[in-house]
Amino acid sequence: MCYTVTIMAKLLFGTAGIPISTPPAASGELQTIKGIQQVAELGLDCMELEFVNQVYLKKPDAEKVAKFAKDAGIALSAHAPYALNFNAREPQKIRISQSYLFTAAEIAYICGAKSIIFHPAYYMGDSSEKAYQTIKTALSEVLEKMVEKNINITLRPEVSGKSSQFGTIAEIAGLCSELPNTLPCVDFAHWHARTGAYNSYTEFASILDELSDILGKDALDNMHIHVSGIEYTSKGEKRHLPFEDSDMKYKELLQVLKDYNVSGMLICESPIMEKDALLLQNSFNSLP
Repeated sequence: MCYTVTIMAKLLFGTAGIPISTPPAASGELQTIKGIQQVAELGLDCMELEFVNQVYLKKPDAEKVAKFAKDAGIALSAHAPYALNFNAREPQKIRISQSYLFTAAEIAYICGAKSIIFHPAYYMGDSSEKAYQTIKTALSEVLEKMVEKNINITLRPEVSGKSSQFGTIAEIAGLCSELPNTLPCVDFAHWHARTGAYNSYTEFASILDELSDILGKDALDNMHIHVSGIEYTSKGEKRHLPFEDSDMKYKELLQVLKDYNVSGMLICESPIMEKDALLLQNSFNSLP
């Protein structure tokens, strides 16, 4: 079975989850649908469903979400549970991680999401090369099951924010070059926190160049991006911050995305998510 790849014509801006300003759902309503409605009313373009603690939607509700999002013109992605580790010491924990990712992908696909984002693994004392092979094998098995069940959604391993986590730019892009129906989730805040660098026009551009070199220029036509302000230590990511409280040079990042004609989804993970998502959208649209 061959998957079709959705190419977006522009860069969409949205929130990591239901906007904070979303009114509570009435009895019988889905809060997820209220969130999508709020995203549309704010003038944003997309929303990432946060299955980070559990996959909270069942199939009938996922079908309702898909219809509402389509009618509202809001693109969706989803984030799989945090409790994944495809490099766990115990084979049973790897199987559980596979089950969690598959279930998240299945429900996200029913919701109409085009991508499912996930944190692949921890090194657990292994070398990058050894962890890479273990993770690749485990993900191959998930992808095989997705083909078997006709679940056509792109798996997106995320660039990680801590040195203890698998997920450098090269590791993520390498995996995606070898596995079908996978593309990176590039978290620019994570990479800045992990390296203490990569926070300038030239450095942001070098990330896009590296992705193009490994995956081809078409990868920039279908990106999934995370960004926020971020607090970090020598060990990497500590917590997300509003842009105004951080050192994140988001205007330079936006200029690079504009200059490289990047398309896809940009998800804001700021604690004030819709405010900063609108800041990003308005700043981007004002660029020459």
